[in-house]
Amino acid sequence: MALNVLKSLSLFILAGLCEIGGGYLVWLWLKSDKPLWYGITGGLVLALYGVVATWQTANFGRVYAAYGGVFIAMALVWAWKVDGFKPDKWDIIGAIMAIAGACIIIYAPRK
Repeated sequence: MALNVLKSLSLFILAGLCEIGGGYLVWLWLKSDKPLWYGITGGLVLALYGVVATWQTANFGRVYAAYGGVFIAMALVWAWKVDGFKPDKWDIIGAIMAIAGACIIIYAPRK
């Protein structure tokens, strides 16, 4: 069980890096006048995100619902570490709540 949870968490993190990183490259291309290859690379990384998400063992709806919580927390960390955005206490509280919800959705024992 613990190994399955570790694998699942790793896949959520990898998917988050692909989605946020790819989106960030597209953002830089369109908003910061970066070269076209930023946008193309970002698009490819975003497509990879879609593939990585399929490696989860739960069904589509549950994986994507839980991923939403992981994405919230990862986006705040990305903004803090890459963009210099400083999350406030409400950002942190919201991210903790989102992660708790994601864990309930994906890891709750079911029959």
